[in-house]
Amino acid sequence: MLVVVAEYTVKPGNEARVVELLQKWAPMSREEPGCANFIVNQSVDDPRKILLYEQYVDDDAFAAHAARPEFKDIVLGQVAPLLENRVRHLYRVVG
Repeated sequence: MLVVVAEYTVKPGNEARVVELLQKWAPMSREEPGCANFIVNQSVDDPRKILLYEQYVDDDAFAAHAARPEFKDIVLGQVAPLLENRVRHLYRVVG
C-alpha cells in the first residue's frame, strides 16, 4: 500500500476556492479502482494549511491517479496556482 501525504500552503484569500476545488476532486479520486483512501484536511489553527492523506493499492494505481486529465485540470491547473507551497511525501504501509 502506497501512502501519499500532500501538504499545501494556500496563498492568502484563496482558502475557500482551494477547499471547493478539492471537495470536487476528492470524490473523483475515491472512485478510482486503486484508491483505498482520499481525505482532505484543513488545519484548525491555520486555514491556509491543507493536508491530503491518500492511500493507493500500489504504485501503478497512484500513477493512474496522477495521469488523469481531471488531476491535470483541477489540481495542477487550478489548485496549484493558488498555493504558496506544495510538498508531497510518499510512504509504504509496514504493519
